[in-house]
Amino acid sequence: MRVAAAQYPLTRVAQRAAWAEKIARWVALGAATGAELLLFPEYASLELAALLPEATRAEAWTTVRGLQALLGTYLTLHQALARAYRVDIVAGSFPVREGAAFYNRAYWFAPDGTIGWQDKWIATPFERARWGIVGRAASPRAAEAAPRLFATSYGPAGIVLCYDAEFPLLARRLVAAGAEWLLVPSCTDDWAGYHRVRIACQARALEGQCGVVQAVIWGDAPWLPALAVNRGYAGIFVPPDAGLPAEGVLARGGAAPGWVVAALDRAHLAWVRHAGAVRNRRDWALSE
Repeated sequence: MRVAAAQYPLTRVAQRAAWAEKIARWVALGAATGAELLLFPEYASLELAALLPEATRAEAWTTVRGLQALLGTYLTLHQALARAYRVDIVAGSFPVREGAAFYNRAYWFAPDGTIGWQDKWIATPFERARWGIVGRAASPRAAEAAPRLFATSYGPAGIVLCYDAEFPLLARRLVAAGAEWLLVPSCTDDWAGYHRVRIACQARALEGQCGVVQAVIWGDAPWLPALAVNRGYAGIFVPPDAGLPAEGVLARGGAAPGWVVAALDRAHLAWVRHAGAVRNRRDWALSE
């Protein structure tokens, strides 16, 4: 299994066609690595705000409202690219309006044209106060959008959006249901935020004895007040155990944007769960 996590820079595009061309180029480059899954970061869709009037993107809450007219463009493009390149794509999350509320939604696009989604379960204080984003856990229809598994040719996978990765029981629900991969699209505006999420990713990999993939927005975007500053490195993490890196890091990005790619033998990871030095995944129940 090969996975690719984006260390993705926001570009001030002038037209929809320019944005579509950029996304298509990134997908083509990711697919060329042999990756079967391409993970984009949280809120990468806000790059589309460059197409909005300056007054609309001057505030985060007006930005997310202005983006609603562009959701169809976003969905159509990613669905077509997943089909064309025969890869699974978890696109940059999109703030989606549902009734009077807005949810931070990560869409999954499968090679057969299927579209799935996962909403962020717990919104950060910043999202709630500045963006008007509601965590799905607080919604009247929470049960319909609980953390779910996505069936793939390389094993069951679940999405835990950024802050959600910092809550072990959310990931545990997915792991208990059989998740072999946890996908963490993230967006952090300082190094402390990045390290919180990165440490959480490694902890979830250790606890669940699974692979964890983190994508990030990379670099500054002064033209977009909602995401003007972004810090972090994309990474792919595993439990530190026999035959795997001692520090639990399969791959990590550096000082430039691009795809961070790694391969992992599913059979070996399964062996670690059953015959490695420890049995965190199995023994979790003993700690409850």
